[in-house]
Amino acid sequence: MVTYFDAVNEALERLDDMGYERGERGELVNHGPMAAETLAVLGHGDQIGTWVEVYRAKPHHDRPAPSFPLNASDEATWRAALGDFSRAGDWEQLFVQELADTPWRDVLVRWWPRLISGLLAGITHGAIRTAHAVRSLAATPQPSQMQLTELARGLAYWAARYRSLPGNADFRGTTSLAQAVAELPRELLEDFLHPPKARVTSRQRLHRIAELPGYTKALRAVAPKDPHLLLSEMTAEFAGLYLVHTEIYPIPLLHGVTLPAAVRIVLPHLPTEMHLPTVAAVWQLHVALLLSFTGGRRGEDTAFETALKTEVPPFNELVARSVEHKDEHVIKFTEACLRENGLRPDPRYAAAAQAAHQRIPTPELGLIP
Repeated sequence: MVTYFDAVNEALERLDDMGYERGERGELVNHGPMAAETLAVLGHGDQIGTWVEVYRAKPHHDRPAPSFPLNASDEATWRAALGDFSRAGDWEQLFVQELADTPWRDVLVRWWPRLISGLLAGITHGAIRTAHAVRSLAATPQPSQMQLTELARGLAYWAARYRSLPGNADFRGTTSLAQAVAELPRELLEDFLHPPKARVTSRQRLHRIAELPGYTKALRAVAPKDPHLLLSEMTAEFAGLYLVHTEIYPIPLLHGVTLPAAVRIVLPHLPTEMHLPTVAAVWQLHVALLLSFTGGRRGEDTAFETALKTEVPPFNELVARSVEHKDEHVIKFTEACLRENGLRPDPRYAAAAQAAHQRIPTPELGLIP
């Protein structure tokens, strides 16, 4: 049997030459290290070799080379480089050096609060890739250089694609998270359902997110609770949203589950005082996702009942199907739903995972990016 450590390191070595993104405009994220680590977590490390070969068939950009070194002690300089993707190689070099000199948890604690306001980076994949790297390191008493480099790349991608949202979220309200979602008004726009128009419309909405009705109010609408409970409420709510919003391009709303599930991985390695501000930043991202990608409520109020009526197989079969499916989004989403359901069972998780299997084509059939 292939061990988790061997599976992860084999994958990282085989994916080492691939850049951060692919696509003509660099708008598609390299999911390789994240999905491979997920396969290892699911106990399918023996499938990584085959999966990597399928994934490598998709052309990716080259790894970025460093140009001008960044100095972590010079705050003005590194802050000026946030969100500058031309400096991705410099960011990677910075984090590789920091991780060579400092324990990885100390580096994580230093940079997490600096980057958390830029969760939109790579449509949340800066934080998600970082979380997968953290899970890998935390599971290994003596991590390899490849595992440390993967954390450097997760942080580097986050910093290089850093993008903040206007306003600040916190939990000062009196409503439940589900109620806050229900009360969030949606702006109906035409031609937002499928690419390429979907990308154009969602980008337009994000650019003017602060102007959209309900955005600012929603940031402070939710009542304070235990951070882990709030994460569970977020993942369950967004699993239900994914299940009922079948009219929408099937990728963006996945991140309403995979992002908070990824953040949950990281919280135990952060000081307690960082937990609630982190979850507040995730909530802000959720509000932006809803306003940018949905134009109506479309059965959201009955998503739980819809899930109860949906015939789904046990999670072990859903996992096996996701591995057979081979799409990186399907694999990651299924694992996130499995993990969240294990913490706080809810029928929306399994129903949403099955919906992703059905809505997202296999790579052989033509992957939706």
